[in-house]
Amino acid sequence: MHFGAFAEFTFRDGAGAAQAFEQGFALARHCEDLGLHSVWLSEFHFMPDRSVLSSPVVTAAAIAAATRRIRIGLAVYVLPLANPLRTAEEIATLDQISGGRLDFGIGRSGFARAYDAYCVDYAQSQARFDEALEILKLAFAGERFSYDGRYYRVNDALLVPRPLQRPGPPMRMAASSTPTFDKVARTGLPLFVGLRGDGLEALAQNIRTYRRVWDEVGHEAPSSVFLRVPVFAATSQREALEQPRESIVHYFSRQARLSAGQGARSGQGDDNRARISAQLAALSYQDILDSRVCFGSPDAMVERLRHWQSELGIDGVVMETNAGGMLSEAQELESIRLIATEVMPALQ
Repeated sequence: MHFGAFAEFTFRDGAGAAQAFEQGFALARHCEDLGLHSVWLSEFHFMPDRSVLSSPVVTAAAIAAATRRIRIGLAVYVLPLANPLRTAEEIATLDQISGGRLDFGIGRSGFARAYDAYCVDYAQSQARFDEALEILKLAFAGERFSYDGRYYRVNDALLVPRPLQRPGPPMRMAASSTPTFDKVARTGLPLFVGLRGDGLEALAQNIRTYRRVWDEVGHEAPSSVFLRVPVFAATSQREALEQPRESIVHYFSRQARLSAGQGARSGQGDDNRARISAQLAALSYQDILDSRVCFGSPDAMVERLRHWQSELGIDGVVMETNAGGMLSEAQELESIRLIATEVMPALQ
């Protein structure tokens, strides 16, 4: 099983941007030193209470310069908010700088706040995403090309430099709504999933759809599913369940607030978004422990991850090591150490 970690570069205890960057870079180095396979960066815009990661490509370049082995992932880069030709140049450059260690997670984001600020109509996000993906594939192919779409045009461009990985850094696409699983499978891309939507039963069904469509299309490569999940490890089960309690309750409460009222603009419909928001808001701490996180002693974590590996068919986890942003740096780093030394070896 692949083990990656999110470095959220969060504002911890009222600290400023400089400390958020310092702690985020330290986390990335810590993950490499402990032997994790990858570190991942999200993309956050205009969230002063959460993260400084408005420019994940620049941040990833700094991580690449400070590390040698660990893979560096973007999860996810919001394609419709940037010119796709410029995106291709930056991603190719980052892949070269990192020595071919880049994983390129792509999506369009389920929240419209950033689109408003950029004056991009969220209703156009899917069409813009599709065009941007076409342009990226053409650019990474290494031939001179032009493109004439509804939203983007390219005139006689040749990407320089090309990515070190050929034809480009591995792409992975996020999916949360049921129709998107079918779409990702037909596109032939590996999948990113999470537990912030309808929960395990619905997720399992959607993953089965993804794999069925993948097989029907006949892609040569095997399908791949990475699960994004909050984690916390401690030496005793009691400590592992109590220490992150306040932070994870805050995490799901925040997610419920963000989901509320976003339905029509997210493309899922008001009723569906409202339903998911209500589900998240109603979660008790026991509900969260039962089906939304992987908290526990190392042995308990191994048992749960094996169960998810069997039931969901996942081949990787990307761990949210401080979901909610309220754990101390010492708590977060010790949890990662326990996972790397006692959980990972049992699942390799």
